[in-house]
Order: sequence, then C-alpha cells, then structure tokens
Amino acid sequence: MSRKAHGQLRRGQVITTYGPGALIDLPKHSAIVGGLDTWPKPHELEEIVEARLAQKLALMTGVVTPRLYAPPAESSDPREAIRGIGAWRFPEWFVVQDEGRGEDRSRSRRLVHRKALDAKGRFEGRAVVATRFVRACVRGHVDDIDWRFFVHGAQGAPCLRQLWLDERGTSGDLADLVVRCECGRQRSLYEATQLELKPLGTCRGARPWLGRNTNEDCDQPSRLLVRTASNAYFPQVMSALSLPDRGSAIELMISELWDDLQIVEDSSDLKTLKKKPKLAASLAAFADDEILAAIRAKKQGSAEERPVKLVELEALLAAPEGFGDDVPIDPNFHARRLPERHWRRTERSEGIEAVIQLHRLREVLALVGFTRLEAVMPDINGEYETDVERAQIAIEPTWFPATENRGEGVFVQFKSAAVALWLERPEVRKRLEGLAKGHARWADERKNKRLFPGGPYVLLHTLSHLLIQSLSLRCGYPASSLRERIYVDPKDQRYGILLYTASSDAEGTLGGLVQQARHFEEHLAHALRTAALCSNDPVCAQHAPGTSMEGRWLHGAACHGCALVAETCCEMRNDYLDRALVVPVLGVPGAAFFRGIE
Repeated sequence: MSRKAHGQLRRGQVITTYGPGALIDLPKHSAIVGGLDTWPKPHELEEIVEARLAQKLALMTGVVTPRLYAPPAESSDPREAIRGIGAWRFPEWFVVQDEGRGEDRSRSRRLVHRKALDAKGRFEGRAVVATRFVRACVRGHVDDIDWRFFVHGAQGAPCLRQLWLDERGTSGDLADLVVRCECGRQRSLYEATQLELKPLGTCRGARPWLGRNTNEDCDQPSRLLVRTASNAYFPQVMSALSLPDRGSAIELMISELWDDLQIVEDSSDLKTLKKKPKLAASLAAFADDEILAAIRAKKQGSAEERPVKLVELEALLAAPEGFGDDVPIDPNFHARRLPERHWRRTERSEGIEAVIQLHRLREVLALVGFTRLEAVMPDINGEYETDVERAQIAIEPTWFPATENRGEGVFVQFKSAAVALWLERPEVRKRLEGLAKGHARWADERKNKRLFPGGPYVLLHTLSHLLIQSLSLRCGYPASSLRERIYVDPKDQRYGILLYTASSDAEGTLGGLVQQARHFEEHLAHALRTAALCSNDPVCAQHAPGTSMEGRWLHGAACHGCALVAETCCEMRNDYLDRALVVPVLGVPGAAFFRGIE
C-alpha cells in the first residue's frame, strides 16, 4: 500500500467526516486515511486543552491522562516541510477504463489487482480506477473483496483466469452488475447482499488504515460496502463546551467553610447556619439543594462523576441577568440571562422560563473511534457507554485528535412545572407509549441496548429543529452551521435547549444569533405555525412508529418536509422527533405542549 497520495482536507473534516479509517477519493487516487501513527509527532502539533473532556475520554477509553491535539495545519511558508496525515491507497482492486461493449450492448470492464499494473499505474496502457465495492463488518474492519472467492466459491482450486465486471443496464443497480470469470463462472453482485449465504466469506479483521500486518481476530460475516456510501464511516465524537464548572466552584466553597458546614445533616441545619451573615453571603450563589448535595459528597469521601451535559446545564442556569455589555472575564464563556421584559410579550411562551444569551462560546470536539454500517450514538447526556464497540484510530492510542470552535448561542430554559403537567396528560402518555414501542422495535432489530430517551427529550429535540429552521432565516448563519444541545435532567426536572454556532474552524462570532434572543417569541410563533401542517400530511402526521411498515421506528410525526434538518446540526442523527408533542397535528390534537397557535 502506497502512501504517496496527496490531497487536502479542512482540519475540522478530519474530526467529523474524514478521520482515521475513512475512505476518501483524492484527485488521482482512492485512499483510506491513516491512523494516528502516520500523523506528525504530538510535539509537532497544536495542543488543545480541555480538562473536562480529557477526563471523560480517560474513563471512556482507558487511556491514562489522554491529551488532545489539533490536526496539522498547512504552512504558509513554502520552505517548510509538509506535515500532513498519512493515507494508504485503498482498495487494491481496479476496473480498466475504455473497454468495449458486448453484443447485448452490455459494458464489460476487466477487474485487475494492483500487482498487475505497470509503473504508471496502468493496465496494458489503459487507465484504471479503483473499484467502488469493498467489504466491511460491524466492528469497523474493511478489506478488498476476494473477487475470485465470490465468483467461484470455496470449492476446488482457485481459478486464476481474467475477471470481468459486466454492466448489463444503465441504472447502476447491483442487480445489473455481474462479476464474470473467463472460465465461464459468473455471479450477480446483488447476491453479495444476501448475508445468510455469506457470499463474501468471514471478515479477516483487516485494518488497512493502521498499516500492514495489523489484522485482528474477527468472526463477523463480511458485508458489501460501497466506498462512497453514507454508512461507510460513522465517527464517534465526544464534545464539550468550555463552560465554568459550577460543581468545582461549590466544592471549593464547601471546603473553605467546612469547619461550619460539617455539622449539617439536613435543610433545617443549613437554614440555621445561614443566619450567620458572612456564611449566608458566601453561599448566596448556590441553591440549598446544591449545597446539601456537595456536603453529602464530601462526607462520603468522593464526589460523584457528573455527565458532561449536567455540568454545562448548571453553568448555563447560573448565568446572571444582564445584556452582555460588560467586559467578559473568561474569553471562552460569557453568558447573560436576558431580562424577561425584553423577550416575553405574549402568553405564547408561558412554558418557557428564561432565555439566556451566550455572547462567547468555545466548543471542543475529540475523535475517539468510529464504526461502519451502523452508527453508535451517545446517550442524552452526550456520553458513550464505556463498553461500546468501536474501531481504534491508532494501534495503541495515547492521544486523540481534536478541534475547537468559537462562536455564540442562545439557551432556552423550560419551566419544570409546565413539563410535569404536560407529562401527566393522558393524550401525552398514550403518544409516548407509541414512541416507546417504536424504539423497542428498533432496539430489538439491531440488538441495541440504548434506552428510550423519554418524552421531554423528544419534545425539546423536535422544537430545537423547528427553531433552527426559523433562526437561520434571520440570524445571518446558514442552518447547516447551527448546532443543538438538548439538556434533560429528569432527576431535578431541569430542561433546556442550546442553539449555537458550530462551523468547523470558525473563529469568533457575528453577533446575529445572540441578538435573535430578543425576538424569541417571533421565532417560536414561526416554528409552531410551520410545524402544525407538513406538506406530507396526513401521511406524516399519522405515522405510527410502533406499527409502521416503513421501518422509521424512531420517528413520530416527522419527515424531511417538516422536522428533519441537516445532520451536522443534530446531536442524534435526526432520530427521536415528533411534531405531535410540540403542536396539535392532524389526528393527534391533544398531545401538544404548545396548544395555542396564532
């Protein structure tokens, strides 16, 4: 496998789309992006510091004190040596161009291996292109198809005569493609999709992105994969916002006041101690429940490891009221709770508690591994399970590639009481039972252990998509550059949506998104109006996830005509959406959180 394949990628793409193990087409070659062992040494790269994310990666991967480094940047100095990322030529089977047509007007092209090419990469003077078909397995392995085995099977001595790929139609469908040997044997490529026959054999555990002799044991059946298909590479990316860790602040405060607070057992003890003016002033920034929880954690000897999103939620909710005009102390985070009189004008937003402007925001994303064929998504707290199957991006990873984005955002906090009342309604419970049945069908089909995220998550997730579509019309950013983070804390009944800019490699902010917080009710009204009727209704509105023949188990009333957005925006790959939980739709009038639409 040659590494002399040159091309360029944006640094952000290396984390999200074309990371180690991804299949790419360069100007003159087809290749697979090399693992971290082919990258420049860590000391030659820019380090990205995000302690909270590094700690989560350590727990997730078992790597001790992992560090984060940005992909190498292109130098503006032509005298400097090129510091790039290695890429191996892959696959190693090619089809010969400019071949003729048969008597039945079918197009036949020879299938040849790399070893049959000359020094110029040609076959008998003819140009060749890499075949678009490879084989892969659910563990992330990818390999060349053993074309001779596919045509002849495992019986008898292997035939070494010339192989041909016949195209007997114009659609490019697998049923129109036939692999033929000059010995007379032939087989339709469509048969490669019939897993029960194991037409491509058992996976060899090939990991070409890590170099030669890196195969590992694997007993999974090989499956046909189109190199450029959307299921060829699913990156597992962990992300975190650089927000103040409210937990750390309260833990520090408890430690400083421990001589007084160590006697506290319940809220009455705390109330008594707060009669001391100095003590009350020191604890004024924290709620009693937070203080009692921190005291219990200190008495137990260790603080509970909190999910990434929970730490972020606490920092967002702690934002003071204001307009953001003051000079920020933290260059990575500057948030102010917009005074209610500046955004609430009608009863339409009665279920909304607050709107918070994030004038400065820093997001760090780190690539941990990847899967093929089936995506593995994080849970509603933004974290992967520690035992999740993933392909490694290095033979023995000690660090992870990362990138950072700076921008702005708007956080919308929901009223806990309003969500609780909504969940108690019989129509809502009935609707959620149907969505849960759809999730169960999906989980059984894929043998997935993911839990149903619950009604509040589906409600907030759907409204988030609707708001993205409305905001993009006025905020100055295209919809594809906006991202969401859904916060659901059922234990303490705290709920919120963060919509923020997340263009890879972006620096700074335009200010347009933050200023739309003042017009939140207008965007909410627009989102509710457009969601009430989809262009695909009544089919969309009456979709039943638990019983549908379409196989869209994770969708309620949601489709590309209403609630689905670009996958770069969505944290859950456009799953768990249902307009009926947001607004009344055809056939489901009583499950909506927002009932009145103007």
